[in-house]
Amino acid sequence: MGNMWLVRAGERAYLIDEFIEKQAVAIGWEELGNINAVKTLQEMKKLLKVTYPEYKDGKINITAGQIFRFASEFKIDDLVITYNPEERLYYIGRIHSNYEYKPDYITDQPHIRRVNWEGTVSRDVLSASARNTLGSIMTIIAIPNDVQKELLKQMATGQAGNNPSNQPIESVKAETEEQAEELDLIKEDVIEKSNEFIKDKIIKLDWREMQKFVAGILRGMGYRTRISPDGPDRGRDIIASPDGLGLEEPRIIVEVKHREGRMGSNQIRSFTGGLRVGDRGIYVSTGGFTKEAKYEAERSNIPLSLIDLDLLAELVTQYYDQFDSETRTLVPLRKIYWPL
Repeated sequence: MGNMWLVRAGERAYLIDEFIEKQAVAIGWEELGNINAVKTLQEMKKLLKVTYPEYKDGKINITAGQIFRFASEFKIDDLVITYNPEERLYYIGRIHSNYEYKPDYITDQPHIRRVNWEGTVSRDVLSASARNTLGSIMTIIAIPNDVQKELLKQMATGQAGNNPSNQPIESVKAETEEQAEELDLIKEDVIEKSNEFIKDKIIKLDWREMQKFVAGILRGMGYRTRISPDGPDRGRDIIASPDGLGLEEPRIIVEVKHREGRMGSNQIRSFTGGLRVGDRGIYVSTGGFTKEAKYEAERSNIPLSLIDLDLLAELVTQYYDQFDSETRTLVPLRKIYWPL
């Protein structure tokens, strides 16, 4: 099967009418000028760095890949699709030109490919997995073979809604249940990826920021905190309590280790040795804990919780709404709403 590409018609598809009427797809970055002479991805990255010095390396890599793909990897006779969110229609066409630089052809989008539009497919007739793939926010994505097949099949049959008149109700019900299961799997995948991205953010904090972040989590849980000043802290990086002075119970003593390598039983034993009756202990280690360390914590006479990177990320998602602005600044997140 040949290539199929999705090219978005600008933010919120504001250029969809021009794409369709002028039989073309296009991308922006007009300050680059004509990029016909750019022959490699590395050359594209260099040009972007010069033209957009404010771009960080990650954005340079992603943007260069998108533009180079459009200019050099798209081929004549490749299939291309674009989406009209108002009509909920995917337009499917075939590329019939090489890359062209046409500053006045499509508004704000000087890099173009000419297209013959061949048909449309309603988003509502596609499977949940296909909708998930096509829901990417990237300007350009390559469409996997299974989604290509589904799009071309739907275009050939001309189906435009969820329940075509010739489709039995039992079949529609089965498809609906299957799509619900697919959505659940997609949701689980999104949550898992989000957790990994949160952990990526946490691991990039330096040790001072990590102490502030752990203290912020405890404040989000309803405690007041004090962070020990720099220097020997005798295993007491943070003290948390209802009054913030450690006079009211529970009095929580926190040790924070932000480094590679798991903490062992010796570190746990040393920490608990500094606690007194009535204290509660929390040992945070982004590098995790050995099996022996966990056993040492379980047999401790003083209540002790071990928090690794996974549990830290879980606490972040659980209490983020209660975080103060200082804590949110350390690990900025955005809430995503998911349909029930």
